[in-house]
Amino acid sequence: MPQTKHPANEPVVLSRDTVAGLPARAATAHKGQFGHVLVIGGDRGTGGAVLLSAEAALRCGAGLVSLASRAEHLPAALARLPEVMSMGVSSANQLMAPIERASVLVVGPGLGQAAWGRSLLSAVASSGLRQVWDADALNLLAVAPMALPAGSIITPHPGEAARLLGISTEAVQADRPGAARKLARKYAAVCVLKGSGSLVADPHGRLALCKRGHPAMAGAGLGDVLSGVLGALLAQDMPAWDAACLAVWLHACAGERLGSHGRGLAAHDLVPSIRELLEEHSACQA
Repeated sequence: MPQTKHPANEPVVLSRDTVAGLPARAATAHKGQFGHVLVIGGDRGTGGAVLLSAEAALRCGAGLVSLASRAEHLPAALARLPEVMSMGVSSANQLMAPIERASVLVVGPGLGQAAWGRSLLSAVASSGLRQVWDADALNLLAVAPMALPAGSIITPHPGEAARLLGISTEAVQADRPGAARKLARKYAAVCVLKGSGSLVADPHGRLALCKRGHPAMAGAGLGDVLSGVLGALLAQDMPAWDAACLAVWLHACAGERLGSHGRGLAAHDLVPSIRELLEEHSACQA
């Protein structure tokens, strides 16, 4: 992000001028240069969450995308996303080889808090790869605190933030900047505190505010899309702070653009719009 002076404790407002961009790609570019995102989650009944994340990662430029979920979700994954390398896993042991091949992990969408999800999260936590933790990964983190690898991102909504901090949701909402900064320091990670006026905080005290968005975004699955966008930007070697700021801004602007059509915005509607906005902001070819 361009360096701009701001008063102490005042957040940077995210805009086209304040978010970083991806560099243009050389004519000789190949998929191996743009990272490998592994999306992990989707317990029984929540397989759609990981599909949304994987699709967003694919459409935002990750060179390779893999998906690890319940075996029963494979037919849907292959039908919807043939470009994604989808695999069924039943235990942490089966996740070890896919993790070794990845460069960024996205964990939590549809993960659940039962034994299956806890097992997979244990494998993720032992990896040193940069990670995006969302949804039930955060709920499990609140129960069993653990260290996240350097350069990781957490994406709580206010309820998850409250559990992570051991306070009420009302207390989080009463001081959203303070909550975001506390979470970033506590977990030594960049924190995206979602909601109206999403905030990005880092462990060093930096804070950014997103004023974009639309009430039509109040629906299921939009956070899963955001986690996939974050994973793709990390995979393309963006620092966590820059990736979080750009992803939040793209996500909110896409929702604002589509929200003008009114209610009924589905999470998967955002993905093409995010891709268009990313190209407008950071053209693939110079």
